Amino acid sequence: MRWHPPAKPPELLNPVVLAYMGDAVFEVLVRQYLISHTNHKPHHLHKEATGFVSAKSQRRLLERWEPLLTDKEADIVRRGRNTKSGTPPKNADPGDYRYATGLECLIGYLYFTKQDERLQELMTAAFE
Repeated sequence: MRWHPPAKPPELLNPVVLAYMGDAVFEVLVRQYLISHTNHKPHHLHKEATGFVSAKSQRRLLERWEPLLTDKEADIVRRGRNTKSGTPPKNADPGDYRYATGLECLIGYLYFTKQDERLQELMTAAFE
């Protein structure tokens, strides 16, 4: 569901903007995955989601994805990882935070370029 396309082609968007959208899309995909299982207790859902969306978890996930990425996808990740995105949260390692931004940048890019099948492939690998 994409109601409003971005004001610029996704390739020209600031990596922080791609990561902003990627963060939201990743959160929704994680929640959909968790709800596809049987334990719907709010505390359990929150605890499990936190295991996916922390900077440290996203870094580990991106490291697993790296061999699967195309050259274009790896470039998007690099752009996200190398961008100045402000101050990392106090509880996050700066290196983990940069990798997490790269992962979110890739997800935002795939979302805006409507590469739903590719996004599904990567998320399937994330949940294995």
